[in-house]
Amino acid sequence: MIDSSRRAILASLGAGMMLSGMSGSAATRPARKIGYAIVGLGSYATRQIMPNFARCDHARLVALVSGTPAKLDQYGADYGIPRTHRYSYADFDRIRDNPDIDIVYVVLPNSLHAEYSIRAAQAGKHVMCEKPMAVSVAECEAMIAACRKAGTKLMIGYRSRFEPYNRLAIDLARAGHVGRTQIITADHGFPIRPDQWRLDRLLSGGGSMMDIGIYSLNAARYLSGEEPVEVTAVEATDRSDPRFHTVEDKINFLLRFPSGIIANCVSSYSSSHNGYRVSGTQGWIDMEPATSYAGQVMTIRKDGVTAPRTLPAPAKNQFAGQLDHMAECIISGATPIVAGEEGLADLRVIEAIYRSAADGRSIRMSA
Repeated sequence: MIDSSRRAILASLGAGMMLSGMSGSAATRPARKIGYAIVGLGSYATRQIMPNFARCDHARLVALVSGTPAKLDQYGADYGIPRTHRYSYADFDRIRDNPDIDIVYVVLPNSLHAEYSIRAAQAGKHVMCEKPMAVSVAECEAMIAACRKAGTKLMIGYRSRFEPYNRLAIDLARAGHVGRTQIITADHGFPIRPDQWRLDRLLSGGGSMMDIGIYSLNAARYLSGEEPVEVTAVEATDRSDPRFHTVEDKINFLLRFPSGIIANCVSSYSSSHNGYRVSGTQGWIDMEPATSYAGQVMTIRKDGVTAPRTLPAPAKNQFAGQLDHMAECIISGATPIVAGEEGLADLRVIEAIYRSAADGRSIRMSA
């Protein structure tokens, strides 16, 4: 699953050699909290995911995987992870022998998602993988097939689906609270700092579209409840900017859905915005910020009245909600609401967006 370029990248992360021949079975013990191993100890894992295990009812952190020994020492000590449960990339396959690990959460650069998700499934572990699910439709399909063959669950880290305001927006939009949806606008972007892996196509698989743009795309899909039938996209990238030697900056894309809904979406690495609006025949539902880590704000206009909608503080935030959801699915046998097929659907559209921007034409989506 990884070509020679990606193997070199993995080696630079401290991975050492790649191993195979995994086997084992996923442990499911409802009498205890479900155990997660975090693969990749970057900023998102250590600042957002790991601290929120303390808020979980059904999930716990039991193991760490990193190519940096100092990180394993630091976070192992911080979270009480014994040395027997700290792994390098070189000995990753040893997870198969650890019954405390039920789920492997892959939080690596995008081009490594498929490799480690498939290896985790082959080790008999359930898989949580960060978005984008992978860097191609083919890799997504391989991940789904590997988990199906192993009899393990696969969930993609779409945290916004566990955030109360986003959940409410989905319910209101699909129920026709402001009339039948006509237009969805979704704009996501931030000025990216230089010298990070997301600006290296070998690691990221693409630029803003593979990172922040996926929020615009996923919002359009979950707010409409439909899959697009046509995609039209335009890219604008200043190639003299050293940040964008191998990846794109701005992509604007339009999605047409079967019901007639049109979604106008923005993905950007050079402008700041985080919001969406559902415009119906009787008003609109606005979220700004919409998909940030916290601080969502909802405003609704209906029957000529514009007013904020405020929800009570949730018992658990979106991060803990997502971690617990996967654990609950293992306990109950249910399918995650954001299973691998959800990540595959996004990648199908992303590939069409890139093709449309490159060819200068609209792309019809196959059924």
